Amino acid sequence: MLKISLITNLKLAKAVSMDIIQVITLSIVEGVTEFLPISSTGHMIVLSRLLNIPQNSIHINFEITIQLSAILAVCYQYAEKLRKSLNLWKKIIVSFIPTGVVGLLFYKEIINLFSVTTVALSFILGGIVFLIVEKFYRENKSTTKSLEDITYRQSLIVGIAQVFSLIPGTSRSGATIVGGLLSNLDRKTATEFSFLCAIPVMLTATLFSIYKNLGKLNTGDIYSLILGFVITFFITLITVRLFLKYVKRYNFVPFGIYRIVFGLILLLFFSN
Repeated sequence: MLKISLITNLKLAKAVSMDIIQVITLSIVEGVTEFLPISSTGHMIVLSRLLNIPQNSIHINFEITIQLSAILAVCYQYAEKLRKSLNLWKKIIVSFIPTGVVGLLFYKEIINLFSVTTVALSFILGGIVFLIVEKFYRENKSTTKSLEDITYRQSLIVGIAQVFSLIPGTSRSGATIVGGLLSNLDRKTATEFSFLCAIPVMLTATLFSIYKNLGKLNTGDIYSLILGFVITFFITLITVRLFLKYVKRYNFVPFGIYRIVFGLILLLFFSN
C-alpha cells in the first residue's frame, strides 16, 4: 500500500542522482497506479529493479515528493466538495480511524511483513477477491449513489476494509473500493470515496516517512523533484478522471485479472 515500507525496509545505498528516464518513468507509474486498485508498491518494486534505481536518500526524497503530489491532485479534483461539506470530512475521518489505530499500534509488525513474496501473494488474493465480489455484486441493487448519501456506518465499513491495505501489495484503493461495494455503494461512489479516504492516510504516511527519514533527507536534485511532482500531479489527475468514466460503464473484473497475472509475474521473476 504505502511506499513507506519499501523506503524504510531496504538498506540505503550511496546517493546517486536519478536520471531523466528514471524520473519520468517513476512519476508516470506513480500517477497511474496510486489510485487504481492495483497497488503502486508492486509496480515500484519492479520498476526500481528494472531501472536499477538504488534505495538511497535521493530516492527517498523523490518517492515522498511524488506521493505528496498524488495526494494534492485528488485534493484539487475534489476541492469544491471538500470545501463545502463538513459532513464529508467527518465521514473521511471516520474511515481513517481504523487504519490510523492499527497502523500506529502495529507499525513494526507491518514493516516486517514487507517482502516481494508478500506483495505478490497480496496481489493474487486481492485479484481473486475482486472477481468474487463482482460475481455477486449487482449495481442496480446498490442503495447509495452519491458521496452526500454515504452514512457513517458505511464510512466505518470502508475504513475497516482499508485496514487490510496495511498488508503490502493489497492496494489501499482496492481495499476501500471493495469495502464500498460490500456496503451497498454503487461503483462510482465507492471509487470516489476511495479517492477521498486516501487523503488522511497518505498524508499521514508521507509525514511519518519524512519524520522517520529526516536524517537521510537532503535537497537532492531539485529539478528532478520539481519535474517528478509536476508529472505525477497531472498523470494522477488524468488517471482519476478516466477511471471515474470507466466505472460508470464497466466493472472491476479486468483489474482482478490484472492483479492475479501481475502477482504471478512477481512470484516468478522477482521473488527471492
